[in-house]
Amino acid sequence: MTVAYEDVLTRYEPVIGLETHVELGTASKMFCGCSTVFGADPNTHTCPVCLGLPGALPVANEQAIESTIRIGLALNCSIAEWCRFARKNYFYPDMPKNFQTSQYDEPLCVEGYLDVQVDGQTVRVGIERVHLEEDTGKNTHVGTSGRIHGADHSLVDYNRAGIPLVEIVTKPVAGTGALAPAVAKAYVTELREILRTLGVSDVRMEQGSLRCDVNTSLNRIGAGEFGTRTETKNVNSLRSVERAVRSEMIRQGVLLDAGERIVQETRHFSEVTGDTRPGRSKEEATDYRYFPEPDLVPIAPDQAWVERLRVGLPELPAARRIRLQAALGVSEDEMQHLANAGVVDLVGATVDAGAPIGEARNWWLGYLLQKANTGELDPADLGVSPAQVARLIALVADGSLSVALARQVVDGVLETGADVDAVIAERGLAVVSDTAALQKAADDAIAANPDVADKVRGGKAAAVGALVGAVMKATRGQADAAAVRAILLERLGVSE
Repeated sequence: MTVAYEDVLTRYEPVIGLETHVELGTASKMFCGCSTVFGADPNTHTCPVCLGLPGALPVANEQAIESTIRIGLALNCSIAEWCRFARKNYFYPDMPKNFQTSQYDEPLCVEGYLDVQVDGQTVRVGIERVHLEEDTGKNTHVGTSGRIHGADHSLVDYNRAGIPLVEIVTKPVAGTGALAPAVAKAYVTELREILRTLGVSDVRMEQGSLRCDVNTSLNRIGAGEFGTRTETKNVNSLRSVERAVRSEMIRQGVLLDAGERIVQETRHFSEVTGDTRPGRSKEEATDYRYFPEPDLVPIAPDQAWVERLRVGLPELPAARRIRLQAALGVSEDEMQHLANAGVVDLVGATVDAGAPIGEARNWWLGYLLQKANTGELDPADLGVSPAQVARLIALVADGSLSVALARQVVDGVLETGADVDAVIAERGLAVVSDTAALQKAADDAIAANPDVADKVRGGKAAAVGALVGAVMKATRGQADAAAVRAILLERLGVSE
């Protein structure tokens, strides 16, 4: 049985909630001095503490605590005057202690909110808690399925175990109707921009430093109570967050229409099929048998320190967009378009580096966004800086590069990491401006294409395009097409 998304909304009201896990960018792990650098050989960043060996005692990472407080402040949270860690007991095959040191009923940050813009509306997403814990290791299931079911054997890498992890939990978000999937995506997008602005994490979803669990439920319109929720685990892209909510709404709508009940469980989103698959039944807090961590002292942030952190917060994305909109002189709709593409700050920085707003916008929304999408990257992670883009724009403006050559330069920067001028010099990509060389290339093109030349002489000026193409090919695209056209028409005795 299939059902249309719009049809679900005639009978049910979606309620969503998001649990976002953020690996902090500290140099060392949460409770030991092991490195947090990504990509090291398996099990090389480990020690007795993060391996949970007998007698090893943890010490909390001060930088991780500070980063968590800054996140809480940026999300309008209240900061606890006193809190402590707890042991979360569960079967963790990728956690050598077989429990996770986390925060339970006494989180560091509580009762905040984040406003997001969706389809011209402001939606306030309540933040229930921001708490600090440690990450687990990584299981690799070896076999054709890539999942534990059907695997031949499993490997465990404990390098990630113990890395500082912040969990940001929203309150249930209701009343958004058809916009629920877009609200979920907008929330994670805005949250990621805040975290990036704070400098607390590299927020690379493809590397797992930002992961999102998406809770979705449906309740019948007018029922006055929430339905049973499911939790789609570890969704790893912004697009997938939106797709996961939409998919779950449709799936649950089909079941409820058939008179079946929704099972409270974890689910997994498939990038290939665009739907979710069952994982395991979802535990309640009592199943984890929380109790205070006896080896760590409580955290009692000094209020003067908290206020210094508050005052020291950078300009946050929402405020920055308002400032940039005024500075760039663009409309609210255009600013939202730039924000949706993830290039607001990049366009602003390119303008600050000397580029005209129109050209900066066109490059970031055009060729550069295309390259980012092809590589499944965020534009900010593309590997070309706003200053480099401004340099390209200046070189096109003064005739040193054509747009086609500038795109080749971008490709070179992305491939080698070299600067713009170094790529131009190394690959010989500057525009050919030698008039004598262009005249010779034009004469060669005319001689090689006499029939086309006769058409141009006969009054069909549009036919000169074929000759221009021949010259551009001969000069490897490094001639200025307008200059070439003018030279060809002059050589053929034709005026426009």
